[in-house]
Amino acid sequence: MTEKKLASLGKAEEGKSGKLTMNQNSNTRSVSDIVQARARKFFSKKTLHQRLPITQWLPKYNLESLEGDMVAGLTVGLTVIPQGIAYALVAGLTPNYGLYSAFMGCFVYMFLGSCKDITIGPTAIMSIMTHEYSVDKNPDYAILLCFLSGIIIFAAAVCNLGFLITFISKPVIAGFTSAAAISIASSQLKGLFGLSYQSESVIEAFSKLFENIGDTRWQDLTLGLCSIVVLLLMRKLKDLKITKVQPDDSTYVRIGRKMLFLISVGRNAIVVIVAGIIAFAAKSDTFTLTGDIEAGLPAFKAPPFSTWDNGTEIYFSEMVSNVGAGIIIIPLISILESIAIASAFAGGKTIDATQEMYALGMCNILGAFVQSIPVTGSFSRTAVNSTSGVKTPAGGIVTGLLVVLALAFLTPYFKYIPKATLSAVIICAVIFMVEYETVRPIWKARQLDQIPLWGTFLTCLFWKLEFGILVGVGINLAILLYGVARPKVNVSTVLRKDESGPHYVLVEPRSGLFFPSVDHIRGQVTKAGVGPAESSVMVVVDCKHFTGIDYTATKGMKSLCQDFERRHQPLVFTNVTPGVERGLCSLIDDIVIARSSDQIDAAYKNPQSSAWRATDLCPGFCSIK
Repeated sequence: MTEKKLASLGKAEEGKSGKLTMNQNSNTRSVSDIVQARARKFFSKKTLHQRLPITQWLPKYNLESLEGDMVAGLTVGLTVIPQGIAYALVAGLTPNYGLYSAFMGCFVYMFLGSCKDITIGPTAIMSIMTHEYSVDKNPDYAILLCFLSGIIIFAAAVCNLGFLITFISKPVIAGFTSAAAISIASSQLKGLFGLSYQSESVIEAFSKLFENIGDTRWQDLTLGLCSIVVLLLMRKLKDLKITKVQPDDSTYVRIGRKMLFLISVGRNAIVVIVAGIIAFAAKSDTFTLTGDIEAGLPAFKAPPFSTWDNGTEIYFSEMVSNVGAGIIIIPLISILESIAIASAFAGGKTIDATQEMYALGMCNILGAFVQSIPVTGSFSRTAVNSTSGVKTPAGGIVTGLLVVLALAFLTPYFKYIPKATLSAVIICAVIFMVEYETVRPIWKARQLDQIPLWGTFLTCLFWKLEFGILVGVGINLAILLYGVARPKVNVSTVLRKDESGPHYVLVEPRSGLFFPSVDHIRGQVTKAGVGPAESSVMVVVDCKHFTGIDYTATKGMKSLCQDFERRHQPLVFTNVTPGVERGLCSLIDDIVIARSSDQIDAAYKNPQSSAWRATDLCPGFCSIK
């Protein structure tokens, strides 16, 4: 008998060992299968098309696409050259750095970009942020910022952190953009008036303007104001009916309409060229000119990881320390601008935010090798690109080549461009970024959203742009968390069928049951129990809005049940989800959960003081002892 038992035990052990080996093999196979599945997915054709979008549209490219891309690319190129020169001045750098920033993004985005309309390059907001974090106007800091921004954006894409952008609401973005536009415009007043002074804020810019108003150069002011008027009129030209091509137009009329349209969208280049010719023809001291610009293409080299300051070498760690919060703020704003533009021009299609971040990251990384400042999508040039009839991201090739040609052959002539005209170009570009038209819709949709809007706007305007974003996000999170911590609780009295008195008091919290809100909900249920329920009528808590529960909330509900038990007052929970039920029953022994109205009626008819049990009342109750 003993031998049989030992044999059976041996077989059992062998069986267990066999099962263990099989389980181990099964686990090994499952890990191997997961790795293989991930590898197959990564190297699939779908992933190739998703991460290299050029493989989607290039096989279908035709002459019609080429025509649209050529026209759009040329138009955007005529826009970006004067803007690039002007934005470099906003960044506190020499004009050539604006042009260095205007072509690499166009080339890279053609391969990696998923939105045909977007053009990547220098923008007003990125320029003013670069100015803020470029120490002593040293271009090495701006180039390093471009490189580090690209690394951070690319890393965020790899880690799928694009969802963090959703924590910055539209009112915050509107407030930031509007304040940045006003800050940029105020910084250009000195160029418009022909003055020379340094200012770091809107208030300082206006105070310095009034202090130096007596030194205004009337030639610069006249040319600047005339440039603004002409730019605004030419901007309006494209919206007139005369520029709209009609189906029954003849070839000559069609060409004429397109020429008028091109004149409108290429207004910056036209005004700058005309102003340059006027300055060239006038005496050398008539206007304040841009001055000599370094000729030729930038050298392709690694971004600077050290720099020199008054004969002292500044190493990488110290450069990063000097830049400070700019390493985070600039990539964040870059992503914000680019994703917002992609969404605006998506035409109803879903935007792959991760892919846009990959593209933007690589634009900045490779741009740093040609001495670019931080870049992102430009709303004004993207709008020009779209209205010019671009068909694919290949339009960026034409734009980039035009900038390269300008750097190679035209830089000697850029020195004749008057600063007043460049100031006019910038002012006319940014005044339309002030989103005053959003104030009324935000008020109608939700008045509380005015707080983050104006909090962001005023902080950006009178303090610093990056602090404005933090203040806006902080206000939004505070409003969001307040709603979580203080949810609305509806209390109503359900009468008996004969309406002779209260049947029970129904308490309905309108959001989840988690630790920030548990004290508030407990207080409201207690208030209902001693108020409308008069410490005797049954109270029913409707849990249909509870999606989950945590330990703190469970402890709070346990204390609530004990309070009701001490008053010998029935308390019932209803419409409880399985997850919430498991959490409640894990700590509360005598909790009563009714799964139907019949069970609520049964609880009303059989309240046995503090000793009553749900299982005694009706099958289907949850009651644990």
